[in-house]
Parts: sequence; C-alpha cells; structure tokens
Amino acid sequence: MHVLLIEDDAETAEMTAQGLRESGHRVMVATGQVAAEQAVDAHDFDAMVLDRMLPDGDGLDFLRRLRERGDRIPVVLLSALGDVDQRIEGLRAGGDDYLPKPCALAELLARLDAVTRRRDGAAATFLRVGDLHMDLIARVVQRGGQDIALQPREFRLLEFMMRRPGQVITRAMLLEGVWHYRFDPQTKVIDVQLSRLRHKIDKDFSPPLIHTVRGIGYCIGALDQTA
Repeated sequence: MHVLLIEDDAETAEMTAQGLRESGHRVMVATGQVAAEQAVDAHDFDAMVLDRMLPDGDGLDFLRRLRERGDRIPVVLLSALGDVDQRIEGLRAGGDDYLPKPCALAELLARLDAVTRRRDGAAATFLRVGDLHMDLIARVVQRGGQDIALQPREFRLLEFMMRRPGQVITRAMLLEGVWHYRFDPQTKVIDVQLSRLRHKIDKDFSPPLIHTVRGIGYCIGALDQTA
C-alpha cells in the first residue's frame, strides 16, 4: 500500500514509517494539516494514518474536509485521546478505525489491511495471479487449467493472498484477516496452513507462486520491488 502518515512527533513518525516500510509499504510523512492536504492533492494513497493532535489543529478537521469533498480513502486514526467519546467522535467524523496511542505496529498493520479490505475487497469475484485462477462465486480454484481442491480455511487464506499480489503479507495481517485474531496466539497455525497450501498450489507447477519474505511474512506472485 501507499500510505500517508500524518504525525508531527518526529520520533513517532520515524519509527512508524520505518515499521510500515519494513512491512512492504510505501510511506509519505506529513507533519500537519497543510502538508497533508498538499500530499493528498499531489499523490494517490491507498490508506492514511492520521494523528488527531497536530500543531495546526485537530486532525478531525482535516478528515472532515476530506469527506466533504468526497474522498473515501480509508483512514486509521491515532490519538492519545483514547476514551470512548473520543473514539466515537473520530468515527463519526469519517474515520474507518481508531487506535489509542501508543499502539503496536502489528495491530496498526492489521487495522490498515482491514479498512482497505472493507473498501475494495467486496467488488472482485474473480482473482488471478499468473496461471492461478480463483472464482469466488463458484468457489473453484484452478492452476494451469487443473482444478485444485482446497479446504475452507485454505480457500480463505489463498483468497486473502491473491487479493494482494506482489505485496508483502505479514503474519499479523494473516492472523487478523484470515483467523480474526488481534493478537499472536504463538502457534504454528500459519506455518502449517501455508505449507499445505504451497503443496497444493506449487508442488506440481512451475514457477512457484507462494514465497517467504524472510523475517517479514509472505508474498504471492512476483514481489513488487517498487512498494
């Protein structure tokens, strides 16, 4: 994803941006509303991480202006103002999710993936990565014209990955998007399922499509080196 991070604290911005980049995303940092508006006018972003407390005003004012002009970019709000009323205010202003600061990077990554999935994921009914095809209506998976039988969880895992071809997919993203965990249960469930899926998708075909990105996560298809 191409992410706009709006955060005025230099240390927080640097740490968050570095974490997002190491997870395979492109990141632009803005330190206030004016810089954020200029960035939105000049670039196309897939998601936004918006701190509420900015030096030139409440980040919700910027968010409301975005929504008023019809911009539907998914926005995850970050704020030290984490009580229920503040969260409700942020969501009503147009935020898609709200995390109190400080937050774990893994949770932020999972929330970003969730809000972008809700925006874009429902439209596609047919997915393709190379010669691997998935029909979401008929629930049929084929590679090289051959049917591949998948268990329901394997199907959901493959669907999640095929919606993000060429992107680094972290373990946190998989736990949130496929297993609906918002914490790491410290099990080998992902490794076991990926091993089974690789056996079915790659064993009798070439080239392999599912790859491990060492220390980060996984990728399906060729890794997008521009991300």
